[in-house]
Amino acid sequence: MRAPLGDLLTAMITPFAGDGSVNLDAARRIARHLVDTGSDGIVVCGTTGEGPTVTDHEKLLLFETVVSEVGATHTVIANTGTYDTHHSAALTRSALATGVHGFLVVTPYYSKPPAAGIIRHFSEIADAADGRPLIAYNIPSRVVLNLDPELLGRLGRIPAVTAVKQAMPDLEQARRIVAETELVLYAGDNELLMPMLELGAAGGICVASHVAGREFRRMIDLAQAGDIEGARAVDAGLQELFRALAVTTNPIPIKAAMNLMGFDAGGLRLPLVEADEAETRVVAAALEAAGLLSVSA
Repeated sequence: MRAPLGDLLTAMITPFAGDGSVNLDAARRIARHLVDTGSDGIVVCGTTGEGPTVTDHEKLLLFETVVSEVGATHTVIANTGTYDTHHSAALTRSALATGVHGFLVVTPYYSKPPAAGIIRHFSEIADAADGRPLIAYNIPSRVVLNLDPELLGRLGRIPAVTAVKQAMPDLEQARRIVAETELVLYAGDNELLMPMLELGAAGGICVASHVAGREFRRMIDLAQAGDIEGARAVDAGLQELFRALAVTTNPIPIKAAMNLMGFDAGGLRLPLVEADEAETRVVAAALEAAGLLSVSA
C-alpha cells in the first residue's frame, strides 16, 4: 500500500515564542529539519501541533509558512477538522489558498454524532477541499467515538477521503481496514508503526520522527523492501524513546525533547503545561541513550 501524500508524515509541534505567540521562524527551522531527516510530509496543527488552542489565523500563518519552506518538494497536510462541521469546512476553504496538499480531519468530538452525522461532516469538508485528499483521523482515546471498519468503508466512498490515521492499538481493526476498505492506512502512534506496516499500512503519521526521523525512514524502507526482521530490529531500538515520549500527555514530552535538542520549541498553551523536572529527566535520558543529545540543531 503506497500513499500519495507520503509514507512518513510527521505531526509537527507548534513552536511558541517567549510571549506565547507562534514562532514562525522556529516553525520554518523545524519543518526543514523534519524533511531533511526523512519525512515525506508534515501535518500542521494536529494534536501534536496543539490544534485546539491555536487560532484559525495562526493556523493559516503556519500552513503558509510550512508550505513556503518545504512545500515545493514535500507534502504539507493541514489539520482543519473540529467538532463543528461549518467551521471545519470554512477553515478548509481558507487553507486551500495557502497551498497545502491535503487535510487531516479528526472524528467530530464532544458532540458524539451518529454515523449519518459523521458521514455528512466528512462530505461537507470534502466538498470544501476542492479535490485535495482527506485523511480521516480515528483516535477514540481523545474523541470517544471509534470509526469502525464498516463506517470507514462508507467514508471511503467519498472521493476525497483517501486514508485513515489509525491511532488505536486494535490490530484486528487495522487488518480489516486494509482488507475491507480502499483507504490507505497510516499508523497513528509511534509504537503502532511496525505492527501496522506488517499488516499492510503505507506508513505512519508519527511524533518521535521529530528526533529519530532517520530511524523511522529506515524502518519503513526496510519493511517496504520485505526485510521485516530488519525493520523490527530498528523498531526494537526505538522502544525506550517511545516510552519516554509517552511519560505524560502528548505533545508535552516531544516539546521537551525538541527544546533539549536546541530547536526553540517553546512552551505550551493551557490547559497543557510544560514537562516537570522528573518528566524532563526521563526524556533526556532516552535522548542520551539514543545518541541524540549530541545532535546540533
